[in-house]
Amino acid sequence: MAGMKSLRLSAYAAVLVVAIGLLQAIASVSFYRSIDAHTLREDHARRVAELLVVSERVFQSQPDATARVMTSNHLQVAVATRPSVSRQAASDELTDLDAQILRWEPSLADKAIHLAIVRTQADRRDFIGSMQLADGRWLNFQSQDISSMWPIALRATWMTVVTAAVCLALALVALRVLTLPLRRMTQATRMIGSGQRVAIRETGPTDLRNLAHSMNEMQDRIAHLVEDQARSFEAIGHDLRTPLARQKVAAELVEDAELGDLLLGSVAEMEALLDSLQSFLRAQHLRSDPTRVDLVELLQALTTPMGDCARLDFPHEAVVRTYREPVQLALAALVENACRYGQQAYITVQNKVGVWTVIIADDGPGIPDHHFKDVLEPFFRLDEARGRTTKGFGLGIPTAHRLLARFGGGLSFSRGENGGLIVTVRLPVAG
Repeated sequence: MAGMKSLRLSAYAAVLVVAIGLLQAIASVSFYRSIDAHTLREDHARRVAELLVVSERVFQSQPDATARVMTSNHLQVAVATRPSVSRQAASDELTDLDAQILRWEPSLADKAIHLAIVRTQADRRDFIGSMQLADGRWLNFQSQDISSMWPIALRATWMTVVTAAVCLALALVALRVLTLPLRRMTQATRMIGSGQRVAIRETGPTDLRNLAHSMNEMQDRIAHLVEDQARSFEAIGHDLRTPLARQKVAAELVEDAELGDLLLGSVAEMEALLDSLQSFLRAQHLRSDPTRVDLVELLQALTTPMGDCARLDFPHEAVVRTYREPVQLALAALVENACRYGQQAYITVQNKVGVWTVIIADDGPGIPDHHFKDVLEPFFRLDEARGRTTKGFGLGIPTAHRLLARFGGGLSFSRGENGGLIVTVRLPVAG
């Protein structure tokens, strides 16, 4: 759950960065387009003003060559007896263009000039106009696509988009780097919750360093508390063995054989309970170093004392770097549990994509699905399926669960097709 919250936080931050970047890019492009529209009108007005002045001078010297000399890729010029624009339409844009033309060339103020904007078949907005010449004829011109973006604005837009993309990429990388200590801490918290001991690196911003330091101190205090508690109970259990030994001797001296057997049975049950409790408490503070373990050899050693109860199915080679003693104790408890409540235990070793699992299935009464979590708690028993006369104290599966969880492994349960319990053990793998 903590890991999911950390991922959500990083995702929200990333979405926020991307949204800000896109908003900045859209605003910049809109700004450039606004500037471009104004600058483009000025550019058309300047070109038209120059066209009109130069065309008039060319017409005075070479009337028949005016159209050919003045026509270019962006401007089309023709001399005709009638104007292409009979009168100027009422438009703020045209009024602004007219004013800009006169600002560029004040000498045109006394000329009859009519301007218009028309849409072509290519869906362009062409700027057209007519100016009366000295002999009464009209100079008609057409400036192509007044609304098209000019090259500088287009390049500026692309530079803005590219810059925004680079900034977004750098921001996401920086966000990932900044949240790395938080993700590590989230993972460490999850591992601590499962009983593992994790040394959290005290890196990152000051607040995260202080938090990591506090969590390391908290782990030390919890570890000492658990170890002290476990060792205290172990010492109590050890001291209880002395009066139990006396009761055992006294039971052997009782003349009534039936009463003596009852006392001996009670003593044996108490000793078995102390053994189970001691194993459970030891699992709370057991330490182990990683080593290469041959699972086939380990399982054969575990199942040999159980005779025909356990059947093995394993690959030719099953060597994994793990923690021998915790794995051995956990598997021993689970195999013993399977043989205790079933006639047969089937043990399978699998390796899927580097994940080693040991599957232990029995043909016993099984456990209802809604009790899968309950059996992980100490001393939990199913009275319906496993009566109080059955051996065991409800500590085998919890002991295995704590051993595996402390070293990075885990176990899960399912029901077999024909009943019985299937325990899937995910072995801890040391790096």
